Amino acid sequence: MASLAKPNRTSSAEEQKARRELAAAFRLAAHFGWDDHVATHMSARLPDGSFLMNPFGLMFEEITASSLMRMDLDGTVLEIPDGLMLNAAGYTVHSAVLLGRPDMNSAMHFHTHDGVAVAALKEGLLPLSQNALNIWADVGYHDFEGVVLDNSERERLGADLGSKHMLLLRNHGTLSCGRSIASAFYRIYSL
Repeated sequence: MASLAKPNRTSSAEEQKARRELAAAFRLAAHFGWDDHVATHMSARLPDGSFLMNPFGLMFEEITASSLMRMDLDGTVLEIPDGLMLNAAGYTVHSAVLLGRPDMNSAMHFHTHDGVAVAALKEGLLPLSQNALNIWADVGYHDFEGVVLDNSERERLGADLGSKHMLLLRNHGTLSCGRSIASAFYRIYSL
């Protein structure tokens, strides 16, 4: 599991901007009803290679720029608000995307009712509407392996994402990624 290190440092202007944008994305997701209690997550890569993610235990509407945790891709928690903890499955999912796609800087994963329903269909997303056709070719699939806690699943998740920007995690939910928080959010909105 992840280790904890708390270095003394000041955050950059780029980190503060990413914190504000990611916190705003959480508020928007809550507004749209995409939160699943405290079990879904979003992340943003920082210029130093670490990334921000929501800690386990906060509802999306409670997340602020200062309540986001920072960790590295090896699983070391660099900063976390007191009293909160790492969502280990969230770390595995987000590190898979960020390791597998160095060109992506944000990932979002939800368990919405609609997303889980489509992910449970054998056919997955069907090209039945204009909206579906807009993203259909950019959606990959990852078979359900249980709660995503095994680091070996990161390679399979990354391979299944490939060069696409969205995944349906079979019987699980949806995932998107983008070069920016805004592009990842637009993609998850479209999905």
